[in-house]
Amino acid sequence: MARYIGPKSKIARRFKDPIFGPDKALDKRAYGPGQHGPNKRRGGKQSEYAIQLNEKQKAKYTYGILERQFSNMFEHASRMKGITGENLLQLCETRLDNTVFRLGIAPSRSGARQLVSHKHITVNGEILNIPSYQVKIGDVIGVREKSKSLESINESLSSTNKKYDWLDWNSSDMSGKYLSLPAREMIPETIKEQLIVELYSK
Repeated sequence: MARYIGPKSKIARRFKDPIFGPDKALDKRAYGPGQHGPNKRRGGKQSEYAIQLNEKQKAKYTYGILERQFSNMFEHASRMKGITGENLLQLCETRLDNTVFRLGIAPSRSGARQLVSHKHITVNGEILNIPSYQVKIGDVIGVREKSKSLESINESLSSTNKKYDWLDWNSSDMSGKYLSLPAREMIPETIKEQLIVELYSK
C-alpha cells in the first residue's frame, strides 16, 4: 500500500498548518523549512500556479492520498453533480480511513489507515482492509470484536471529544453510522478547494 512516510513536521511547517495533528515543531518554528530560517529567501512572490499547486499538495498530505489516486478522485468529482471542489472534499471525507479518524477510533489518519489495513475495522459487520474504500450513507463502521480491547483504540476514543454532524457514534458497541455527506461548511479543514479545481482546469 503506497503512502507518504517522510518527515511530517517539515510538511506541516511548509503549509504553516498542523495538517497531521498537534505539532510542537510547528509551534516552535511557525515558518517554512530551510537552512536560512524565517529570513526572506529567494523566490519572492509566488505565482498563481505555485499557489494552486501548494493547495493541492496540502489536500493530498492532509488526507494521505498520493498523486495518481488524488487525480482519479478529481476526475470522479468533476463528473458528479454539484460543485466540483465540494465533491472532491466529500470524496476525501468518505474514505474509510478518514471516517475511522473522524469517529475517534484512531488519533490520526495514518493511525486509522493502519487499523484498517490490519483488519481491526468492520463495515456493516464485515471486516474491510481497504483504507480508500468509499463509505456510503447508511454504512455502519465499527471495531472488530477481537479488537475492542486494543489499548490504542480505547485511548483514542477516551481522549476525543469531537463530534461531526454527518456521523453518529454508538459507544456501547463501538460503532458509528454514516448519516449523510458533509456540506462544505461542516468540514473543518482549511483547504481552498477552488484553487485545486483551477489547477486541474488548466
